[in-house]
Amino acid sequence: MLLKDFYKVNSLESTEGKAIAYITINKDHDVFKGHFPGNPVTPGVCMMQIIKELSEEVLSKKLFMESASNVKFMAIINPYKTPDLELTLDIDETETGFRVKNITKFNDTVALKLTTSYNVI
Repeated sequence: MLLKDFYKVNSLESTEGKAIAYITINKDHDVFKGHFPGNPVTPGVCMMQIIKELSEEVLSKKLFMESASNVKFMAIINPYKTPDLELTLDIDETETGFRVKNITKFNDTVALKLTTSYNVI
C-alpha cells in the first residue's frame, strides 16, 4: 500500500475478468489535513492508486500504469460523509499487460469512471 492506512479493504471478490471491492477510506489519514482542511476531498490520484493496488491483488502481479483514458471524476468523495466505496474492476488481458475499467460508487452515486492500461513489471 503506497499510503499506509489510507484505506481498508472490507472485501474483494473476483471471478474471471471481474472483481468487486468494498473499501473504507480512513477519514483520519494525514492526506486530509492538507486536502482540504475543513472540507476533505479524497484526491483523484489516491483513487487511481487504490485501483492499481486492487488490480495487483486480483492479478497477483506488480503493475505499472502505462496510460489512463476516460478519466471522469463525477462526485466528490468526502471521507467524513461517504467513506464506504464499491469499486468494480473489469480486467482484460492485452498484448502488453492489462486494461482495467473501473466504476467507483458510494451508495447509488457514481464517483469515478476510469480506464487504465498497465504493464506487468
